[in-house]
Amino acid sequence: MNRLAIVIAASALALAGCRTGYTWTGGVPENMRTVSVPTFRNDSDLTELGSLAARQLLREFQREGTFRIARPDDAAVEVQGVVKSTSADFIGGNRKTVLQAGDYRCVATALVSVVDRVNGRVLIDNRNYTAEAVFASGLDLSTAMRNASERLAEDLARQIADDVLAVQW
Repeated sequence: MNRLAIVIAASALALAGCRTGYTWTGGVPENMRTVSVPTFRNDSDLTELGSLAARQLLREFQREGTFRIARPDDAAVEVQGVVKSTSADFIGGNRKTVLQAGDYRCVATALVSVVDRVNGRVLIDNRNYTAEAVFASGLDLSTAMRNASERLAEDLARQIADDVLAVQW
């Protein structure tokens, strides 16, 4: 019986120690858990990548669950972005045979700022993000880039959401 009491006491202390400094809800204060993401400005050659990136970022916030999506006037946090450029490089396949698939590496760069609208602070100031997607395409480079746009937007969204969640509030 004495051993059982010691095991129970040790377990209680261990569990109490694990609880210190950790919360299930993350480090985002309750009053900061609403976010808006206006369509990113698109300065790249890939049409609609700005709107795709903003839409994917909203989906990423919904999937993660810390933030609620809000209208711009009601949000505590606003994520602003500019897709600066896109490029594609042929990385494999047969360049001479147009109808054969070739591998392309597509890259998009974006600048993103995160604004605390409650306290008037800039939490992330024009941070540079780079997204990549590799895929096969049997068509021209323009089609290859359009095919990559969704994956580029997803990669950008994951990176940005991770950084917003890691902000020191």
